[in-house]
Amino acid sequence: MSTEQLLITPLHALHRELGAKMVPFAGYDMPVQYPAGVMKEHLHTREQAGLFDVSHMGQIRLTGADAAKALETLVPVDIIDLPAGMQRYAMFTNETGGILDDLMVANLGNDQLMLVVNAACKNEDLAHLRKHLADHCTIEPLFEARALLALQGPAAVTVLARLAPPVASMTFMQFASVQLLGIDCYVSRSGYTGEDGYEISVPADQAETLARALLAEPEVAPIGLGARDSLRLEAGLCLYGHDMNTETTPIEASLLWAISKVRRADGARAGGFPGAEMIFAQQKGGVARKRIGLLPQERTPVREGAEIVDADGTVIGSVCSGGFGPTLGGPLAMGYVDSAFNALETPVWAIVRGKKVAMLVSKMPFVPQRYFRG
Repeated sequence: MSTEQLLITPLHALHRELGAKMVPFAGYDMPVQYPAGVMKEHLHTREQAGLFDVSHMGQIRLTGADAAKALETLVPVDIIDLPAGMQRYAMFTNETGGILDDLMVANLGNDQLMLVVNAACKNEDLAHLRKHLADHCTIEPLFEARALLALQGPAAVTVLARLAPPVASMTFMQFASVQLLGIDCYVSRSGYTGEDGYEISVPADQAETLARALLAEPEVAPIGLGARDSLRLEAGLCLYGHDMNTETTPIEASLLWAISKVRRADGARAGGFPGAEMIFAQQKGGVARKRIGLLPQERTPVREGAEIVDADGTVIGSVCSGGFGPTLGGPLAMGYVDSAFNALETPVWAIVRGKKVAMLVSKMPFVPQRYFRG
């Protein structure tokens, strides 16, 4: 895709002004890093506060008395009992239990739900919703109307509370309508870095005003996709299209925690979503492969796609995400391996440029998560 064909976010001119290196990502021209570089951006987010432009993500509003009940037919998650002012992680599944996308679902109250879906999947997700839910609720894409900012890091609460003191009392996964600089925003205490922080949905035409105000605060620096990736990898979080896809089930992806108990085989509203029988069978009987954490035992970074082998050189899996963890101080990876090898501390090897790199199966997250739970 040529640069002319790439979409841009409402902050595109600001990224250029800040000296960002721009790259194609999910059909958008996005900042991968700023002049400080990925390492400093990553560490700044862990130590203070980083501002991310995630406006390429898709925001979709569902409205109607049956919206929650209808959405439950597409996700293995409890939406009906999601309290107003809270959000929850969810997945769209297909008939074989594979993951079509992962998303956030917030209950706005007044029979309204707000969804945030991945950029590369948003048009397919919208079509999926329209195909299955159009008779049950109003489906309103907000792709052009709203931008999305993420303010992440231990100083995020201090910074945002200067603009709106009530946000300081929010806890992890709470969601609220908040005025910032007189702008009507939706704010959730959440993010994808493993740090405390907020995601802010703002009208597109007001996004630059808000971003500039946040960047003017002494604790805040702009952060690109490079550090966003290393931060989420240290937090052990999946990236759609890399660590999960339509061929991967939630059980294989080690995401059983994201299937609400009420929707599991023995739950009060068991099943009723695509692929439920396959997922329940895997939960009961196990799977042939599983997503696991990996710590290379030398300084060589192990990248996505590298084969994973056992002591005899037999291929037992592959790396789905990998790189260097600045907070961890070394390389790290996630991969899928045959279930016989998924116990912690199991020695395995990655093939990097024809050479074997020793690794140990590791617990995740690699760096402790610091969400604010009150």
